[in-house]
Amino acid sequence: MLAVGTVVWLASELMFFSGLFAGWFTLRAANAVWPPEGAEVDPLRTGLATVVLLASSFTMHAGTRAAEHGDRRRAVRWVLATVVMGSVFVTNQALEYTELDFTLSSHAYGSIFYLMTGFHGLHVIGGLGLMLAVIGVGTGRTRASLAEGLTVTEYYWHFVDVVWVGMFVTIYVLG
Repeated sequence: MLAVGTVVWLASELMFFSGLFAGWFTLRAANAVWPPEGAEVDPLRTGLATVVLLASSFTMHAGTRAAEHGDRRRAVRWVLATVVMGSVFVTNQALEYTELDFTLSSHAYGSIFYLMTGFHGLHVIGGLGLMLAVIGVGTGRTRASLAEGLTVTEYYWHFVDVVWVGMFVTIYVLG
């Protein structure tokens, strides 16, 4: 039941992010110069952070599989590795924000850039919190099963990663 609810919720999240992508492509089509001059992003550094985020899907999967086989210790280690990797991604995003020469209010590009990447970053942070909560419950006094909680967390994490791949290609590659 939890897995079904998670998939339905992720479908609503897909609609939300689809709206952001629609906004991006609408603004891009309406502006003769896209991105505007001075609105430069760093595809190389963000590409490296993207590789880290994608690798975190594998560590998350390994953690879930370990939990399914009853190996709590290994599951926790893999999930904590995922938390570290996700934190590297978010840290890169925060550093990028401090270095950009445009803001949310500079122009349409700035607005949609910060909306898309900001909402995605919030989803990454939410996923990290969810991972820590599941680990906390699964290793606390209740010693509840980690497998079910990590399975739905893994669904969410893969979703966040796939959305980012679309954003990276859209924003950093296609521009």
